[in-house]
Amino acid sequence: MMKRKALQRITVAAALGAIGFGLVGSLPAQEAPKPKKAGALADEANKVIGNEINDKQRKAVEKGLAWLAKRQGEQGNFQQQGYSNHAGITSLAGLAFMQAGNLPGRGKYGKEVQAVLDYVLANCQRSGLITSDSSSGPMYGHGFATLFLGEVYGMTGNEEVKEKLQRAVQLIQKTQNQEGGWRYQPAPYDADISVTICQVMGLRAARDAGIKVEKEVVDKAVEYCRRCQNPDGGFNYMAGQGPGGSGFPRSAAGVAALYYAGIFEGKEVENGLNYLKQFIPGKNSGRNEGHYFYGHYYAVQANFLAGGDYWAKWYPAIRDELCNSQQDNGAWSGDFSEDYATAMALIILQMPNRYLPVYAGKGPGS
Repeated sequence: MMKRKALQRITVAAALGAIGFGLVGSLPAQEAPKPKKAGALADEANKVIGNEINDKQRKAVEKGLAWLAKRQGEQGNFQQQGYSNHAGITSLAGLAFMQAGNLPGRGKYGKEVQAVLDYVLANCQRSGLITSDSSSGPMYGHGFATLFLGEVYGMTGNEEVKEKLQRAVQLIQKTQNQEGGWRYQPAPYDADISVTICQVMGLRAARDAGIKVEKEVVDKAVEYCRRCQNPDGGFNYMAGQGPGGSGFPRSAAGVAALYYAGIFEGKEVENGLNYLKQFIPGKNSGRNEGHYFYGHYYAVQANFLAGGDYWAKWYPAIRDELCNSQQDNGAWSGDFSEDYATAMALIILQMPNRYLPVYAGKGPGS
């Protein structure tokens, strides 16, 4: 255990910086990422495991990306039922394409990524909020859109993206409440763990791309997450609710939030990971609790960053479950809309690609 922790500390410290977000630097524009081969990474904490990517996974990803591309609207958005013109779902779709090695204007789905970028930039308000008229609970979408812009800027150096990203970060920092978290609206009133992780990941992606993030903001977010944790290792939806409110989706979000804020070891992380074990796919995948894709989106990241046996056991299980649940047309059905479920499933399945800095657990200088 101590050896695994030491290796984990080295890897994630390199990814997040000595205190998570404290260091600021600039990243040059990069070429489109190249696929990683098994054994190509020096990282030990989240090293490649045998048979991470198999033929069934490749085919599922190919079908899913092809289906998703057909769903894109003329403005670059993704449309379905009451969630059309949603900046958050559109950003997740963009990240799914980027996880396959595409960048704006480059790669098989470069056109689709560029269209997503155009849509997100068009929905950046003067206040810094990234939203559209039909968005509900805009801070969810804002967090995902900030994450998307952070990845795009970090890999392209686009100056327009940088300007909008800086404003998005400033809005996140201004709307943090006294407890250290965020909620649905861009105002510093109440908070919950679900919206908070969206903002933490947006800040992390921005920091990795060289955008300044205030240390105090991250420190307060960490304390908020800690206050949400229960003795069983799981997390409440909101701080101060008392024990008994643990659940899979919010607990996966809580563990991921700690990692992305720079807390990469300690009892809160280990207890959280142990709590998640009961929801490993094939045993109890968390479907009965709702928010299945949201939960597994964060659970796969938490287990990837934990590395070792956590990753080796979790990823093959969720990979196989998602491949088996894919519809014949290439989509997944689930929470909110097929567009959302499919984007989430594709991001999860493509974690072994290690293309995007935020999902790969690798930051500048690593």
